[in-house]
Amino acid sequence: MKIEYDPGHDLLNIEFITDEAIVESVELDGVIIDYSKDGRIVAIEILDTGKRTTRNPLDLIDLSIVKEKAVA
Repeated sequence: MKIEYDPGHDLLNIEFITDEAIVESVELDGVIIDYSKDGRIVAIEILDTGKRTTRNPLDLIDLSIVKEKAVA
């Protein structure tokens, strides 16, 4: 996963799958979800991030990772 913030365009991009072609994008209220050919979410982009969260969205990033195994 890769998280990038572009302060010049006030755009936050969360990429889940690298090197995957985007074949469809759906925008809902300033949030764009990019899909691959097989329907997986490739990335999520948030437009006007600073207006929706805080002036510096990178301050919100908590790099802790929690992994739990799924219970069947």
